Amino acid sequence: MKILLVAVNAKFIHTNLAVRDLRAYALAVLAGEGVAAEECPQIEIAEYTINQIPRDVLADIWRRGADAAAFSCYIWNIGFVETLLRDLRKICPEMPLWAGGPEVTYDAEAFLRRNPAATGVIPGEGEAAFAALVRLCAGRGTALAAGDPALLAGVPGIVFRTAGCTATAPAAPVSLDAIPFVYGLPDADWDSLAHRILYYESSRGCPFRCSYCLSSLTETVRFRSLELVLPELQFFLDRRVPQVKFVDRTFNCRHSHTKAIWRYLAAHDNGVTNFHFEIEADLLDEEELELLAGFRPGQVQLEIGVQSTHPATLREIRRHADAGRLQEAVRRIGRGRNVHRHLDLIAGLPFEDYGTFRHSFNEVYGLRPEQLQMGFLKVLKGSYMEKMADSYGLVSQAEAPYEVLGTRWLPFADVQRLKELEAMLEIYGNSGQYRYAVAELIRAFPSPFDFFEALAAYHREAGLTERKLSRTERMTVLRDFFLQAAATREECRGDAGRDMRQRLEEKLILDLYLRENSRSSLPWEGEAAGREQKEVFRSFYRRAASDERLLEGCAGYDARALAHMTHAAVFRTDVLDSGRPLPLCIVFDYRHRDPITHDARLVFADDVPCREQAD
Repeated sequence: MKILLVAVNAKFIHTNLAVRDLRAYALAVLAGEGVAAEECPQIEIAEYTINQIPRDVLADIWRRGADAAAFSCYIWNIGFVETLLRDLRKICPEMPLWAGGPEVTYDAEAFLRRNPAATGVIPGEGEAAFAALVRLCAGRGTALAAGDPALLAGVPGIVFRTAGCTATAPAAPVSLDAIPFVYGLPDADWDSLAHRILYYESSRGCPFRCSYCLSSLTETVRFRSLELVLPELQFFLDRRVPQVKFVDRTFNCRHSHTKAIWRYLAAHDNGVTNFHFEIEADLLDEEELELLAGFRPGQVQLEIGVQSTHPATLREIRRHADAGRLQEAVRRIGRGRNVHRHLDLIAGLPFEDYGTFRHSFNEVYGLRPEQLQMGFLKVLKGSYMEKMADSYGLVSQAEAPYEVLGTRWLPFADVQRLKELEAMLEIYGNSGQYRYAVAELIRAFPSPFDFFEALAAYHREAGLTERKLSRTERMTVLRDFFLQAAATREECRGDAGRDMRQRLEEKLILDLYLRENSRSSLPWEGEAAGREQKEVFRSFYRRAASDERLLEGCAGYDARALAHMTHAAVFRTDVLDSGRPLPLCIVFDYRHRDPITHDARLVFADDVPCREQAD
C-alpha cells in the first residue's frame, strides 16, 4: 500500500522538512521492529506550492494512486489544503485523509468539524503518532485505519472522527537523535533538491515565552547530539548546497551547542554554502561575536527578532531581551561587513501605538540592517495572544494568516498606513536596489520613518500603488518625489536643494549601475564624461588587458571586451562620501560582487582597484 505525505510550500525554492522527518522516522521504527520490507507501506512525498492551480495539484495526487494521504498544514497553505481535502473526498471517497502541523494542532476538533472530508488530525510533533499509524498498516492494508475506532484508540497523539471527535493521550516527544538524517537516506531525491533551500533542525523548542509565538507553548528545549549534527553539516558542505536554514527557534540558547557548530563551519567552509540562523542577539557572548566576525562574507546570515523597542510592549509580550546588549551586538556584527543581518519588527503588539511604533522603527532602522522586516502581528491559534485578544481590543482577519486589523492602541486606519509604509520599505529599502538614493533622501526628513511614510502618501496620491513599475521607473519616482518635496520643505530649497538634487540624481545613477550593466541611461544622466575622463577609461582598459591586478580574473580579454563586460561612469559629486578628488571615474565590475549587498565591485579608473566599497 502507498501513503502520500503532501507538502504545499509558499515557494518552489522552499522544501518541507516535516514530511521528510515523518517518513524517515516511521520507516526507521518499522525497520527497528523487524517489519519485513514487503509488509512495510510505501511512503511517498509530494511537494507543491500555493502558486499552483489547485486542480492540477488534485490531478497529480490522484495520479499517484495512494491509499491514504496526510497533509502538512501552516497558515500560508491551510486554505489551499482545505480545498484539496474537499475535492479529494469527491473523487476518492474511501481514501483516509489526515492533517498535521501547527495550523491544525490547537483546534483539531474544530478543524474536523469544519472539514468533514478529513479523517483525523495529528497535533503537535507528529513523528511518534505517524509511526504508530503506519505500524497499523504494516501487513494489514488498513490505509491509516480509515474507519476502525478500536485500532485508532490505541494510537497516541491523534484526534479522529467518531460520532463526534476522539482525542487519544498525547504521544511522548521523540529524541531528535532518533530521527534519521533525511537528506542522507539512500532514496533522498537530490535531483529535486538541487538549488533549493534545505532546512535543518539541531534543536526543538524555545526557552522563551513570547506571547505571540507557538514555540512559547513548548516546555523544554531538546538538542540533537553534536556527534550527529557536525557530520550532517559536512554532508551539506561536501555537496555544496547553496543554502541551509536552521529551523531552531533560538539557535544560540545553549552556548556550547552554538559555538561547536560555528567553529566547525568556520573551519570547514566550502566557499559556497550559506547557513541561516535565528538568534537572540543579546545572548551572544564575546567568543560568539568573534566567531561571527571570522566567517567568510556571505557564509552566515542571522535573523534577529527585535519586535519592538517600547518597554511596556516588551514587558506585556513577555520578551525580556536586553535592548542595549542587542543593539551593540547588531552594530558590532555589522562593522564586520561579512554577515547579513535580518531584523524583525512586529506592528500591532499590545501597548504600541502609531507613535511608539515609529520610534521602534527608527531605532531599528538606525542599526542599518541589511534587511528590516516589518511584519504584522498574526494571532495564532493556541497562543497567549489569542487568549488576550478581548483584553487588548485585538481584532484580526477571520482567515489565515489571521493578521491584525486593529487594537486598542492601533486602529485599523493606522494599521493601513503602516501597511502602505511596509510596501515602500520592501520596494525601496529591503530590495537594496536604491540604497544610496534612499540614504540621501532620508537626510531631507526628520527620520527614516517619516521618509517612508511620505513616500507611501506620494505613491497613493499619484495612483502608483497598484501599478507594476520597472526599476528605472521607480528611480524616476524617487526623483519626482524629491522634486515635490522640494516645493514644500525648506531644507530642499535654494542652493542646498540644488546640491541635494544633484547628489540624488547621481546616487540614483550609482544605484543603477551597482546592480546591472545597463546600456540605457536614466533620463537626467546626460553625457557626464568629458574628453579627459574618456581618455582615463581608455587608458584604464588598455592597462587592465595586460595587468590583471586592475580587473581581477580578466586575463585573455582585450580592452574592448573588458569595456563591454563592465560599465564606466563619471560622477561630479562624491557619491561614495570617499573624500577623493572629483570627478570620480568609476568602473563597475559585475564579475565580482559583494556577497552581502550583491553590488558590483567598484574600481577607480585612475587608481589601483578599490577592494572595499564605501560604507
